[in-house]
Amino acid sequence: MTTKDKYTEVPEPLSWDAPSGGDARFTWEYDEGRARLLSLYQKGKDKQWDAQSRIDWSQDVDPMNPIGLPDEFHPLFGSPMWDAADEARRAEMRQHFQSWQFSQFLHGEQGAMVCAAKIVEIVPDLDAKFYAATQTMDEARHVEAFGRFLQEKVDLVYPINTHLTSLLEDTLRDSRWDMPYLGMQVLIEGLALAAFGVLRDMAAPESLAKQVLAYVMQDEARHVAFGRISLKDYYSALTDAERAEREEFVVDACYLMRDRFRGEEVFETLGMDVKACAEWVDTSPLMIQFRSHLFSRIVPIVKDIGLWGDKVQKAFRDMGVHDMAGFDIEALMKADEDQAEDLDKAHAEMAHRALEVDEAIAAGIS
Repeated sequence: MTTKDKYTEVPEPLSWDAPSGGDARFTWEYDEGRARLLSLYQKGKDKQWDAQSRIDWSQDVDPMNPIGLPDEFHPLFGSPMWDAADEARRAEMRQHFQSWQFSQFLHGEQGAMVCAAKIVEIVPDLDAKFYAATQTMDEARHVEAFGRFLQEKVDLVYPINTHLTSLLEDTLRDSRWDMPYLGMQVLIEGLALAAFGVLRDMAAPESLAKQVLAYVMQDEARHVAFGRISLKDYYSALTDAERAEREEFVVDACYLMRDRFRGEEVFETLGMDVKACAEWVDTSPLMIQFRSHLFSRIVPIVKDIGLWGDKVQKAFRDMGVHDMAGFDIEALMKADEDQAEDLDKAHAEMAHRALEVDEAIAAGIS
């Protein structure tokens, strides 16, 4: 059975030709380049992993609650729509919303793969081309992992959200070499890291979804660092007009991403009152907190790379996320990487204990 058979609404056509701007740039300068970027490139090589073997795909997953989230984390929890639903309907609501979330992660990762490949093509410096090449492989692995989770464990896939489509179009269409960095490395990847983190921390312990999210986040932390290193020096040399154009892009993109997580497609697919559901999501204290948390990586990075003009700050105040500018982004990224390593250690310990038990049983039989 193909993905087409699992879509809630089959995309027609099943491919998307997005216009892409910019020239392919070659460089004949093969000197070592920037130490921090080359160090990140080495880390990218060292941290490659296999989604087939690192993740335990034999684990059972409840397709009606595939991430293993508590009901309190459903965006309609406590609403009249939720209270009026019987258990079968609530299970359907859980399945569809979680499938929608992971589907957007899947489509976003494919967008990241395409953007990373474009960075290899258009960025002028060889050290950046090196790292972007490792990221392209990372993103392919992420597409593989999210795609397998949805197809094998959930059996339900949603098409790409219109807001994500719009942001990818804007990112790919621009011919300036720094825009895929800004659109993907800083904004889309920054948002993804925060969203992944919320679900990773809320997911059932030792669950398959927790593994997928933790291991993907380990890579994403490097990707966001790549964007910061590459853009910080470049943006410090921009003219006021050039910086204003980038800041305008940041503001528009952040509003798009904030609105991306309403999930109207889910309400429509389930035959619910889309307007009433969207109004509840917009005013729910839980969802307001969730949407603001999505910017916990973006805001401090945008400030760090120097896109911190009045318009950007006004937009972040309007979203209620301006204070996140003081977050320690290095500490957040370190924590993301450490969680994946801790998960590996826990799995290794469990495997070792299981081996000891098997050996003890074999010895007793003999």
